[in-house]
Amino acid sequence: MNKPTADSVYRKLHVHLRLKVREGGFTAGDQFLTEREIAGSYKVSRVTANKALSRLVTEGWLEFRTGAGTFVRGDVLDYDLRHLVSFTEKAKAAGKKPGTKVLVFEKLTATEVTKAIRTGLKLGADEELFYFERLRLADGSPVIFERRWVIDRLCPKLTSTNVRGSLYSLWTDKFGLEITGADEVIRAVNLSSKQAALLDVLPQTAGLLVQSTGYLGGDQPLWWEETLYRTDVYEFRNRLGGLKTSRPAVGQFTKS
Repeated sequence: MNKPTADSVYRKLHVHLRLKVREGGFTAGDQFLTEREIAGSYKVSRVTANKALSRLVTEGWLEFRTGAGTFVRGDVLDYDLRHLVSFTEKAKAAGKKPGTKVLVFEKLTATEVTKAIRTGLKLGADEELFYFERLRLADGSPVIFERRWVIDRLCPKLTSTNVRGSLYSLWTDKFGLEITGADEVIRAVNLSSKQAALLDVLPQTAGLLVQSTGYLGGDQPLWWEETLYRTDVYEFRNRLGGLKTSRPAVGQFTKS
């Protein structure tokens, strides 16, 4: 029998811990298992335990509190700027029921989209795309309005039914695509009357607009996206590195 690899042990542990958060009797604000407790209970190294805990923090299931430990997260919906994470998983992690309304689903050609989209997706003149609009719900309330253009030839069996769930899971599990990342631009906007009505807020309310291009391996674009987030229920989160300095390293000389 082959000995389990470190990666397979970590992945299995991650699944077990995520189920424990969801179905282990924890409520928002409860302290979760410590790194030492996980290592002892699941017979894994503390390095593996820490890695699994860190991933659950990244996915929004848990949060670290300095000097206190790891706790089950409450009802905050967050956007992690370092990783692509499914809205469905984020909503569940916040204790909310995710939902999706598909407002538009149609086929377009490259000539029917803007130059920015054609350039971002590296489209040929005869390229076809799927275009859809989705409203993402948390406990029945609209929190995200999304417009997305997807290259047809990379997932030709896309339907209005199968875009009602997590696109990331759909692309990786059904279509076998490897999503390697996305380029994003984020800016503040005032919502139009139509956008505000969809998100159930007042016109001219501040929102956050994310414009992104998603990629497969080999720098192949898959989607172009324009997504609006309600700022009263979403927070954007990131961790910055240390100070960037232009001072020369020790032993390095500068020209005078």
